[in-house]
Amino acid sequence: MHAIPRSEYPRPQLVRSEWINLNGTWQFDIDHGVTGRDRKLMNAESLPMEIIVPFCPESDLSGIGNKDFMNCVWYKRKISLPEAWQTEGRRTILHIGACDYVTEVWVNGVSVGKHTGGYISFSFDITDYLSIGENDLTICANDTLRTGKQPSGKQSPLYHSHGCHYTRTTGIWQTVWLENVPSAYISHTKYTTDIEKGTLTIEATCENAHGMTLSAEALWEGTSVGSASATVSGRKANLVLSLSELHLWSTQTPALYDLKLTLGDDTAESYFGMRSIAYANGKLLLNGKPVFQRLILDQGFYPDGIYTAPTDEALKHDIEMSMAMGFNGARLHEKIFEERFLYHCDKLGYIVWGEHANWGLDISKLDAWPNFLPEWLEALQRDFNHPAIVGWCPLNETQGNQDPEFVRFLVNVTRAYDPTRPVLDASGWTHVKDLVELTDAHDYEQDPEKFAANLAKFEVPIFISEFGGIGWSMENSGWGYGVGPQSEEEFLSRYEGLVKAMLSNPNVYAFCYTQLTDVEQEQNGLYSYNRVPKFDPKIIASFNTVKAAIEE
Repeated sequence: MHAIPRSEYPRPQLVRSEWINLNGTWQFDIDHGVTGRDRKLMNAESLPMEIIVPFCPESDLSGIGNKDFMNCVWYKRKISLPEAWQTEGRRTILHIGACDYVTEVWVNGVSVGKHTGGYISFSFDITDYLSIGENDLTICANDTLRTGKQPSGKQSPLYHSHGCHYTRTTGIWQTVWLENVPSAYISHTKYTTDIEKGTLTIEATCENAHGMTLSAEALWEGTSVGSASATVSGRKANLVLSLSELHLWSTQTPALYDLKLTLGDDTAESYFGMRSIAYANGKLLLNGKPVFQRLILDQGFYPDGIYTAPTDEALKHDIEMSMAMGFNGARLHEKIFEERFLYHCDKLGYIVWGEHANWGLDISKLDAWPNFLPEWLEALQRDFNHPAIVGWCPLNETQGNQDPEFVRFLVNVTRAYDPTRPVLDASGWTHVKDLVELTDAHDYEQDPEKFAANLAKFEVPIFISEFGGIGWSMENSGWGYGVGPQSEEEFLSRYEGLVKAMLSNPNVYAFCYTQLTDVEQEQNGLYSYNRVPKFDPKIIASFNTVKAAIEE
């Protein structure tokens, strides 16, 4: 029997012991005519192909490797549940980490739910549709990214990859798993930290639990450092937990507390980091102190898995590669990254900006509202608790004819759900002026002197959220921005000059270099697509870690 791919627990923020990983071999079919529903594939005995989940059918790791457009794909497998899961008063939840784009799920031929959005996790309670013994699970995904009506990020709208558009991802691309819970259980938590008071506020959503008691206990290195409880009213319970020991999360000391949550028979393990984030006086303040954001642009593509890292270790390794070159964080670019990646950021003290995959969506049209806002809110809800996230930037390089009311509502929703972090309406290009909380710019000028002159023109504090992109290929192919250097020495001189211009400018509080790795034909990474360093990481780190003018 082959080992289950991506076998690690997929949701580190709320861990339970009763779960089953459904990754591995599934039956599969490509529905070219989008006629599968007419042909009743949800009731079919079998599908003609096999695929390795959670890898998309475009990827080599899936065993399919079909690079053409697939407007609809189908998955099917049998599931059998442990006997203990089927006792009265227990619920079985089906979780899908991400599936691109419109997903419908059937259990034993009966539809149990639909979800729209290709980047965020979702779930369905399938208890009432299960039978004793073997059950048939079918998943269908429709993906029509060429319509301009769905966010598709850097997925190519043409047959071939081109420019900064790459191989597409269709259907399931994150872990599919089952979870068994009591009838009364915790479905969601939101943690707000106050480092001045030394408190953690927990807002919990609880199912079927009105009048029950939710308890929380914080632990530091195994020792209890605070506890609290509250009564569930309707579906909500709010409690404030005071800590007897305060350990701050930062890039230097990524301190994380363990958290045990109990609701009747439901017990879940979680964690949190005590830190504050604020943007004030032209600086990002982490725990009240300015931190210069030395960020890398990370697009989250992998040669063999496309959107999906081949292993959990590969997710962590990308962060470690970045840190080895002196970066302290990343713009998670044109993609909502999976929860395991954010978990590793939390553990390593790696600061990141959360972003959606808005490319491919025409935000001048009314279609943009229902096909963007719900999934963005789901992302805010899922990822709010991660201390590594220091800001939100839902849009990137938006069009000149964008609907300003769409952008305004998007930013206001973001601020309403999360008043603790700064919000950048869109990175680069077009902004709605009355929304500006902080200012950014994309500048791919390759001459350090001209680049420094461009910086001097800004009269307000500035985040250079894209720069560099210096082409340097290990294969003598592909492209980068501007005229490529003729030698490694010329590359390093150019890189050092660009970085020095920003670190020495008191008006610059953050930069983001394009990019961490090559992606297919875009050969401007500091690492190759196969994660081989093009330059000595220590040399790049020596440039990046020079003290910035804004730092104390």
